[in-house]
Amino acid sequence: MTILPPNDRAMALMETARRVLPGGSFGNVPGDLVIAEGKGARVRDVAGNEYVDFLLGSGPMFIGHGHPDVLAAVTEQLPRGTTFFANNEPGIRLAAEIVDAVACADQVRFVSSGTEADAYAMRLARAFRGRDKILKFEGGYHGMSDWSLMSLAPRRPANFPRPVPDSPGIPASAAEEMLIAPFNDADAAEALIRARAEELGGVILEPFQRLIPPAPGFLARLRAVTAELGIPLIFDEVVTGFRLAYGGAQQHYGVTPDICTLGKIIGGGFPLAAIAGRADIMRLFDRDAVGVDRFLTQIGTLSGNPIAAAAGLATLGVLRRPGAYEQVYATGRTLIAGMEASLSRHAIPGHILGEPPLFDVVFSADIPHDYRGVLRADADRARRVNRRLREGGVLKGESKFYVSLAHTEADVAQTLTAFDAALAAEARGEP
Repeated sequence: MTILPPNDRAMALMETARRVLPGGSFGNVPGDLVIAEGKGARVRDVAGNEYVDFLLGSGPMFIGHGHPDVLAAVTEQLPRGTTFFANNEPGIRLAAEIVDAVACADQVRFVSSGTEADAYAMRLARAFRGRDKILKFEGGYHGMSDWSLMSLAPRRPANFPRPVPDSPGIPASAAEEMLIAPFNDADAAEALIRARAEELGGVILEPFQRLIPPAPGFLARLRAVTAELGIPLIFDEVVTGFRLAYGGAQQHYGVTPDICTLGKIIGGGFPLAAIAGRADIMRLFDRDAVGVDRFLTQIGTLSGNPIAAAAGLATLGVLRRPGAYEQVYATGRTLIAGMEASLSRHAIPGHILGEPPLFDVVFSADIPHDYRGVLRADADRARRVNRRLREGGVLKGESKFYVSLAHTEADVAQTLTAFDAALAAEARGEP
């Protein structure tokens, strides 16, 4: 297919963006793409180009853009009020649905973003445990707080457990409260947890780290040692919640943490996230239950927003329908099989890393099992392939294919054609 060049409208918008936005963008994807609309599994830019969308707003649009059930729920709620800073029916009903679905969730507290949820989850664990340090895993993403931006993507990884700050502006004191362990190394993680148990307030991880599935037994080992030592285990399920299964990664992998964070899908495309966990831990958010000295203050202007909650409830209603997850997994498996065939056909070293609802191609001779393995992959080739996919009408993030319930056989066929063409160009050595 032919991608149209920017038209006058697109050029004017990009020029305005360069003037009023740092780097000409919102900071998420490059500013040379301006989306005008989305419907189902496709988006259209302001120049009129249509793309099969695997970006999905960085994951929230799991049932597709503009789903009629979500639009109806939002349209019904809008005239009733857009925000209240108080309890409301959609928010209460969504919290109840989360408690019913998620194994670790006895209670829920809403916030507006995954960054907020993860920051509060770490604070909650520290408050409950009465200890200051948090252990996270190298390469794990937990939002944009000072503590989360430790060893997320270090260009020069340090010796464990020393953290590496990923941004200027983070105070040195933040590094003193974080310990870093290698993902998927159960022996190293357990040894570190045992050695520093008296300092640890909690352990946080993505059970499915970016694209890397947990090694067999890894999550169970973490669960066992933290339970033995009374250290809260936090699963960051902002990405995996309601994606890998209706009950999230903890259902998919069969390991239940003490606390989890949720986001993306639960807001149905609107800003909403949550902390969920055991009742005895969550009660720290209740002043009457724990008293002034132990009370953990949490306030957010839009927390539990009724529009977002209504959209989330509608989204979860669609996902509860028979066959929904089977369809997503089938779509993902078809894409993976086709991409593996292309890699083999063009003799390009690479592996599909992830799970059918969320994966990407890693151009590496070896299968990565942790952040350092991914770091050794051919990032330049990945960027070229992503560029060619976009030229073929396929939009994805820098390192993820998010698969949705809305993707069709035609979407899959176009994607596999574009991917094969991209690899053919690589095999020919084209820049």
